[in-house]
Amino acid sequence: MSDEKQKNPKPKGAPKASGAPPKAPKPPKGEPGAPPKAPPKERKPRERVVARLAETYKRDVIPVLIKRFKYKSAMQVPRLEKVAINIGVGEATQDAKLVEAAARDLEAIVGQKVVITRAKKSISNFKLREKMPIGCRVTLRRAHMYEFLDRFISVSVPRIRDFRGLSDKSFDGRGNYTIGIKEHTVFPEIDVDKITKVFGMDITFVTTAKTDQEAYELLKAFGMPFVKRQEVMETPTT
Repeated sequence: MSDEKQKNPKPKGAPKASGAPPKAPKPPKGEPGAPPKAPPKERKPRERVVARLAETYKRDVIPVLIKRFKYKSAMQVPRLEKVAINIGVGEATQDAKLVEAAARDLEAIVGQKVVITRAKKSISNFKLREKMPIGCRVTLRRAHMYEFLDRFISVSVPRIRDFRGLSDKSFDGRGNYTIGIKEHTVFPEIDVDKITKVFGMDITFVTTAKTDQEAYELLKAFGMPFVKRQEVMETPTT
C-alpha cells in the first residue's frame, strides 16, 4: 500500500471525498461579475476653534508690548501659559460630600474634568487623615485657558460684590498673578438655587514674563480690570 500511495500521490487542491461540490472561485476585482466598489467618503476638514482672546493677543497685545518694552522679536513677547484654579474645602473633614459638590461646580465653570486633592499627611488637631479628600483643582491651557479668561474678565468680575478693581500687588516676582475669589457664585454657570455651599477659590495666571511689570502689562492688555491708582503730583513750592 505504501508503494501505491507513493506512485499515485493526491494532487494539491483536489476536492475532498465527502461528495460536496467544489466552491466556485471568486471573480477577480475589476471584472464584470465583481460587485461595484463604493466610492470613498469625503472627509470634511475639521474646523479649528480659535478663542477670541487668542486672536486679540496676536493682533493687538503683541504690538503694544513690543512698543512698550522694545522687544526685538515677537517671540520675546510674554504670553499666557496656563491658568490654575484651586478650591480648598476645610469642612471636608466632617462632610466628605462637600468635596464632590465643589468638584461638580468647578467642572461646570471650566468645562473640564477636575482632580481631587488629598491630604499628604495626618494632622490630629485638624481631624485630618492621610489621603483624605480636602479639595479640587484644575489646569487650563490653550483654547480653554483663553475662553476662561474671556468669561472671567467680561462676565464674572463685574458680578463681584463692591468691586473696585483687582489688586496689582498679587504678583509673585516671577510674572505670575494670583487672585482669590470669595464666592464662586459670581460665575454665571452656577445656579444659586441648586448649590449646597458657597466655596472660595484661588486663580493663578501663569505667564512667561520674567518680571512683574511685564506680566502686569500683559494682563492689562487683555483687559484685566486692575485698580486705578492716582499718581501723587508734587505741588511746586514758591
